[in-house]
Amino acid sequence: MKSLIKPLAVGSFTAPNNVWLAPMAGITDGPFRALCLRGGAGVVCAEMVSAHALHYENPRSLRMLSISEREKPVSMQIFGSDEQTIAEAARAAEARGADIIDINAGCPVKKINRAGAGCVLMKDPVHLGRLVAAAVKAVKVPVTLKTRISLKRGKLLGDEIAKIAESEGAAAVLMHARAAEDVHAGEPDLDALAKVCASVKIPVLGNGGIDGAAKAQQFFDAGCAGLLIGRAAVGNPYLFRDIAQELAGEKPQPLDNQRRTEIYLALIEENIAHYGEKIGVGRSKKTAGYWLRGFPNAAEVRGKFVRMEKLSDIKSLFSSLTF
Repeated sequence: MKSLIKPLAVGSFTAPNNVWLAPMAGITDGPFRALCLRGGAGVVCAEMVSAHALHYENPRSLRMLSISEREKPVSMQIFGSDEQTIAEAARAAEARGADIIDINAGCPVKKINRAGAGCVLMKDPVHLGRLVAAAVKAVKVPVTLKTRISLKRGKLLGDEIAKIAESEGAAAVLMHARAAEDVHAGEPDLDALAKVCASVKIPVLGNGGIDGAAKAQQFFDAGCAGLLIGRAAVGNPYLFRDIAQELAGEKPQPLDNQRRTEIYLALIEENIAHYGEKIGVGRSKKTAGYWLRGFPNAAEVRGKFVRMEKLSDIKSLFSSLTF
């Protein structure tokens, strides 16, 4: 049987495998990217950075471009609506070590959409194509486009957008198989995704609700060359390895609650080392629900944790847990 998990050529870059970490705002920062690479991700995608903010040298946005060697291979995602600033942002990301530049045209967040970026770019595929072309011309590393199958359920746009992206030089399309109006809810539309995959020759990586080998198989059956895993990896960064093992006919070793707590505490410590204690603990709280899901008295533990500000208190809380 031909292996589904294998290296993936994206333009001039070849990823070690074709199961990647999806970009998630506020989550896929340096410490979490490094953790997911240890968990078997072929490429890790960074949280999106505003091209407009980079143009004005916003310090926070510039820091978001920082990449260490332990976070590679990494795809840096940028968003914006202007060709010049998209090109500038692509060059800035390339200069800081990004292996791939990804353009966001799928985010449904209103703040992003009001700025003419994210999923509203799908309303004007020609303009979106110009943004892709501007980035492609600006850098030597591959450029990809992350978008959605449609804005509204049942009104497929993904195939048209994928063809335009391919014609403008995109090396791959990262396709969320839900409509923008669905955000992250509901089942992915795999029939629509299959039409996208059949419409282009460049790789299509499918995204949306992949939480294990069974769902991964469905995406590969739809014609995807690779997968993007987002929220299911938060709390289980070894899901990439697990999917690869299960699709190869092996039985993965699941994370028990004790091991998950150990990994989570190590991530909190890395966040603190990276950001300082106040910000590092604060960022860690955002994902507590994912990490503590399924624990005995999970709601009570999470309630205590989110009120804590010091690593010493968190360590005491975690050491008191019973499994």
